[in-house]
Parts: sequence; structure tokens; C-alpha cells
Amino acid sequence: MLAKDILAIKGNAVYTISPEGCLSEAVSCMVDYDIGSLVVMDRGKLAGMLTFREVLSALDEGQGSLGDRRVKDVMVKSPPGVGPGVEFDDLRRLMLETRARYMPVVDRDVLIGVLSFHDVAKAVLEEQRFENDMLKGYIKNWPA
Repeated sequence: MLAKDILAIKGNAVYTISPEGCLSEAVSCMVDYDIGSLVVMDRGKLAGMLTFREVLSALDEGQGSLGDRRVKDVMVKSPPGVGPGVEFDDLRRLMLETRARYMPVVDRDVLIGVLSFHDVAKAVLEEQRFENDMLKGYIKNWPA
């Protein structure tokens, strides 16, 4: 299974914010859409990622307050990304090695989606279920 296959199942909805956006606005967006990350876009290009990890760090630094901090102050700049043709085993390995819970999928410098660790885990379960069903069918129809 490829990254683009997982995106096809999950969908390509991407939630973005500008680097100049208020961090409190980003948190509201993440809460409203029940998502754990926002893609930071600057002039149509991927500039970074903002996840709940960075928000929690900012809250800790601000002693519970985000104040007037901007997204650019806390985002992950130049996050690792993958192409649509990457195998999902390689995707899982990269996510584990970089401790990235969210991975941008980029095709020729164009963002086409974001995959979460949850999306990847769900794809693994679906693939295992499919293989299991196929094997059960094969065994059931085995000539006696």
C-alpha cells in the first residue's frame, strides 16, 4: 500500500494556517475540526507543521497562557515529508524514526495531504483484515 492509497481512503482534506496566524486561533481551529495538526502554508508553499505537541510546549513556556504568540514562533519548520508513492512500511519507519505523528504528503512541491499515525495504523488493520478474509476464502474453497 502506498501513501496515496491511504490518502484515497482517508480523504485529502487539509487544514492550514499562515505563519503569521495567532496561536490561539490555531488552537480554536484544531478544536473545532477535532484535528491534531495544522499545515502552515506561506505563499502557497509548505512552511511548517503545527501539532498539539508544539501547542503544549508553548502553553508550558507561557505558564498556561498562549498570549499573543504567532504560529511561526512555535511551528516545526521544514517538517519531513513523503511522496505519494512511498510504501507504507517506509512511511511507518520514517514516522517512528522522526517521532512525527503527522506526515505531509508532497508531490512535486505541492501538498496533497497529511497522514497521521492513526491513518497509517487504520490502513494496516484494513489491509490485514482484507488478507485474512482472502485466506479464509481460499481455505474454505480448498478442494477436498
